[in-house]
Amino acid sequence: MILYHGSNTAINGIDLGKCRPYKDFGKGFYLTDIREQAQRMATRTARMYSGNPTLTLFEFDLGEAQGNGLKVKVFDKPDREWAQFVMSNRDMNTAQPYHDYDIVIGPVADDTIARLLRLYTENFISEEQLLHELMFSKVTSQYFFHSEPAIKMLKRL
Repeated sequence: MILYHGSNTAINGIDLGKCRPYKDFGKGFYLTDIREQAQRMATRTARMYSGNPTLTLFEFDLGEAQGNGLKVKVFDKPDREWAQFVMSNRDMNTAQPYHDYDIVIGPVADDTIARLLRLYTENFISEEQLLHELMFSKVTSQYFFHSEPAIKMLKRL
């Protein structure tokens, strides 16, 4: 499959040390299988940091990664387990890294979903309300690479 990384510059080498912590799935390299989503991210990043919106394409084989013994977690939808996972990775009071997966695949906690998670953690909405709202949220997709063996599974195109 083809995965896209949207940025303000082409990615010629992936340095996990430069990745920011406290993101949805933790500190690591993020991509998507949705070209338009990556393009929006590239435009946003270029606006924030200057440069030109740039897509870098990678080939990735999930079966090969699993066959090589990498720990992979897949969230099919934003449910209770996914919400807890995202909240723990974003929580500055939770020891990081929160998990030991090499690769995590699942929905993005966009601004709308992040707001719902905040309302839940601040006890403004119940878990039942959170899960109900998540069911009807428009979700996008992200592929998270957390380790050097995982990064080696990406082949730049």
